[in-house]
Amino acid sequence: MANTISELEELLKQKHLSDPELHAAAESAEDYRILPDVSVVKIGGQSFFDRGRSAVFPLVDEIVAARKNHKMMIGTGAGTRARHLYSIAAGLNLPAGVLSQLGASVANQNAEMLGQLLAKYGISSVGDAGLSAVPLYLAEVNAVVFSGMPPYGLWIRPAAGTVIPPYRTDAGCFLVAEQFGCKSMIYVKDEDGLYTANPKTNKDATLIPKISVAEMKAEGLQDSILEFPVLDLLKEARHVRQVQIVNGLVPGNLTRALAGEHVGTIITAD
Repeated sequence: MANTISELEELLKQKHLSDPELHAAAESAEDYRILPDVSVVKIGGQSFFDRGRSAVFPLVDEIVAARKNHKMMIGTGAGTRARHLYSIAAGLNLPAGVLSQLGASVANQNAEMLGQLLAKYGISSVGDAGLSAVPLYLAEVNAVVFSGMPPYGLWIRPAAGTVIPPYRTDAGCFLVAEQFGCKSMIYVKDEDGLYTANPKTNKDATLIPKISVAEMKAEGLQDSILEFPVLDLLKEARHVRQVQIVNGLVPGNLTRALAGEHVGTIITAD
């Protein structure tokens, strides 16, 4: 490792940052997982917050109980309010970067509301610079809430043919899990997992317990339950090589997923 680090330092002095030899040396450096015993849990905006008390309160109770045995970073989705904002802003011909900021405002609101509901249990919501304090929150109460929207803002990379931000809360939560080197990435939705078709509109749709990214793309399922860019992020990830989708409206599903049980759908990188 000493030789590798020494070689990397020399290459950084000599080479352009896009140089293949420099990339290869950087890739060979040992991985360091910052929070390897933590699970990132993404709570859907439409699936829960938009349903109100009947959906959110039971999930709050399950989170409070689960944090006794599991460490969680809880990311919030945006939901219907963000979609309404996207519609208005797109109709005004505003760019993707502006829509990204508008979507973030709704995810932030949901994080703030969830943080207030969990406050009496010592679980706080954090944002921006507050993410640096995440290890302290986890050490004290085993859980922390954050907004799932990645803070790209005006710097977001637009998608081809649309001004809708391609990297939204599914992608943001995955990036947090990957960059912190977390144990698992769990998406809490209002469906039992990934289906062969939309189960809300197709009664013949069947649940898929496990599938790879390549299989999803081959079968045209890439945008059926997760944001499309998540699949590409998963394929290139170093630490988080699979994600799990569970129905959070069923009591106990989140707890089972945190414990490593195969509930819902697992999507693998390979």
